Amino acid sequence: ASFTISLHKVDNTTVMIKLRPGVSPSCQIRIKTVIRSELNIRPGEDVTFTFTCRTPEKYFIMEIQKNIDCVSGPCPFGDVHLYPLQLPRLNRTYIWDVKASTKAGLELKFSAPWLRQIEPGETCPDFISYNINSCIDKATVNIGTFCRNGSVSRVKLLGGVVMSLHLPWDSPLTTSGFNIANRASIKRLCIIESTLKGESSITLMSPNYPLGFPEDELMTWQFVVPSSMRASVFFHNYSLSNCERKEERVEYYIPGSLSNPEVFKLSDSQPANIAGSFNMSLQGCDQDAQNPGVLRLLFQVIVQHPQLDENVTHLVDLSKERNMTVTIHFEGWPGHVPLMSEPICLICKDPRTCDRVLTLASGTVYRISFLCKDLSRLRITAEKGISCVDLWRCQRKIYSLSVPKPIMQLPIRLHKFIWKLLAPDLINIEITSPSLKLQQHVPEQRCNMSYSYSIVSATPETELNVGIFCPGGSIEKIQMRNNITISLKTFGKGFINESNPQDLKMSFVPHIKDECSFTVSPNPKAKVYLQTPNWPYGLPPYVSISWYFMVPSKQIARLGFSKNRMGIACETGRAYVNVKEETLGADETVRREDELLPDPRNMYHNFWVNISNCKPVDRTQLTLQFWVTFADKQIDLGIILAMVAGAGVLVVIGLTVCCVKKKKKKTQNPMVGVYNANVNTQMPGKKGLFTKGRQNNESHVYAVIDDAVVYGHLLMESNGSIAPEVDVYRPFEGRIGSLPPSPPPFSFRKDIKCSSNTEEESPPLTDTDHDTYTFAHQKSGQLEDSRDANEKDKGDTSMPLMENKERGGLVE
Repeated sequence: ASFTISLHKVDNTTVMIKLRPGVSPSCQIRIKTVIRSELNIRPGEDVTFTFTCRTPEKYFIMEIQKNIDCVSGPCPFGDVHLYPLQLPRLNRTYIWDVKASTKAGLELKFSAPWLRQIEPGETCPDFISYNINSCIDKATVNIGTFCRNGSVSRVKLLGGVVMSLHLPWDSPLTTSGFNIANRASIKRLCIIESTLKGESSITLMSPNYPLGFPEDELMTWQFVVPSSMRASVFFHNYSLSNCERKEERVEYYIPGSLSNPEVFKLSDSQPANIAGSFNMSLQGCDQDAQNPGVLRLLFQVIVQHPQLDENVTHLVDLSKERNMTVTIHFEGWPGHVPLMSEPICLICKDPRTCDRVLTLASGTVYRISFLCKDLSRLRITAEKGISCVDLWRCQRKIYSLSVPKPIMQLPIRLHKFIWKLLAPDLINIEITSPSLKLQQHVPEQRCNMSYSYSIVSATPETELNVGIFCPGGSIEKIQMRNNITISLKTFGKGFINESNPQDLKMSFVPHIKDECSFTVSPNPKAKVYLQTPNWPYGLPPYVSISWYFMVPSKQIARLGFSKNRMGIACETGRAYVNVKEETLGADETVRREDELLPDPRNMYHNFWVNISNCKPVDRTQLTLQFWVTFADKQIDLGIILAMVAGAGVLVVIGLTVCCVKKKKKKTQNPMVGVYNANVNTQMPGKKGLFTKGRQNNESHVYAVIDDAVVYGHLLMESNGSIAPEVDVYRPFEGRIGSLPPSPPPFSFRKDIKCSSNTEEESPPLTDTDHDTYTFAHQKSGQLEDSRDANEKDKGDTSMPLMENKERGGLVE
């Protein structure tokens, strides 16, 4: 198809067709027999041409520029038309260059649906966009880029204007959408009028955004708002230049205000809840020539209906609180930003100071109100710090970790309350829940309340997520080293009812041995599930955790592990599980990472469970879960019968002895005793090996056998030296009842075989040997033979085993 473009000379219009940037010249323009890659048609010319391809829109773009002189001649007021008609279907840009005097500015008026300003680089949904530039002398200022369907209804500019309209090749638009309405002096860079009807939200930017507002310039936005509506201004992105003189500021002219203009810094909270129309002006300054900086502003204006409860104030008294901040925000803050079309909730600390996010500081009393149709979309997040520098001053204090009443009384749901507990070295933190106790959130025993506590222990090197807990469990106390963060998080609307009373307490205590220690006092009928911290990622290397279980006197506890192995391999050190009852002479059960964990077993006294980690190889992690149940102690019927029978035998023996004694008294004559000091009262017999009897010497006391003597041939290294003492396991020797069992050294090796005098190897220990690390017992026959031999040799008729028990020695 051929195209003909005729340009009248009086229209002062030029048409240029050229290749799109970056496109290969696969298509060209043919004028009669001449082939061209571009075409420039001047005013008064008439040109007919064709394209050498069927889809020229893929290769060519078109610019139509019209020059309008409003300085030397009359200005063509009225609608601006798209000229010329019947142009090829190419992506095209219409440019109107209007010359005007700086003493008489120009007013551009846009037809409905008006314009909407967009950020540089943003595209319009229909790909139709306007660009407005102001020309003052030789300087050009980009007022902004706009799409259709917005609120910008008029723009007044000082000096000339360069107006551009970008249309895609398939656009059906036949009108420019604006007119030159008037010519008037404005004494400022520009005035942008924005007309808002009904509830809406608009975003506007300062000229030359984001490159920078011109130096020492002034511009104004006029907002036309129905008197029945309320408008609020929010600055989202701004920066300041380096001023030599004057000061950058924002000025508001609000009808009915007692202090017009109201002056604000860009860093201030801007006016909110403005009734009706108002003006806002941006004033620049004289910038430093060496380092001018950049003044820019992006802001939002929100218009909404007045709220029925906007005059209702809520007292928030934080005067007695310390180191606490309270933030009231919209749901999803700070990650989620509400869409412009969503209804907005505003929080006001006075009638004109409102924002979508309001932070309240401790030590102050606030009266706040809400401009919000639905308060259920608002949330509260609070944070409080508690620290201790001197243990002597703060170790006797008990701090209540409860949500203050002023926060609970607000008609807004609490989202999260965070306590940051800070303690220096050698001062640790103890968390208690005396009446409600805590339950650990595990897959088998989930928290189903409306709130829970997340506890995290932090060190400079690592962070230990202790776990998630809720009230109503068995954990009375948690002791932790390092700084602690406790986060109370709510779920649903039942927090106010379920959290009364709040029972979490905190205190500072002296240094503890493990990273974390739990005190568990279960309900006698409960089954308690517990798991290692940092679940499911595993304990950090070389971390030790302890649990202390309190067993009622008439109960038996049964302890079991959820799997039979730890499931890790150690690169450095050893991982151990220690179980020990809190009773004199109790055996300590120890399992290494390469051994089977203990089978379920009964515990008759209070007991400890200690889990200590090594440095695992690869990415394997130590994660363990175990359970504890309780049952009443059962008395065996056989034992009762045996006790009754034994009592009967003792009664018979007693009666017999009594009868014999009475018979002797009747038959024997009374004896006369004469004391003779020279008579030897000892019975004759063979003199023993020891000059003292068994009661007088210490032959019956067990000797402590050094491990190096028994295992010497195994502890010897290849060069003949003895391995260090850390390779020998030492059982728990701490004070019972206050400390957990000590974890074995990481280098302990259980697979050492002991040699006897006959040089016969003892059978290897199997996985079913639960009491692995206890003393071997002598056979009863050997014990009796040795006892008889000693008694024959020493002539001692005392009871050595009973005496040994009284001395506290080891009884086999």
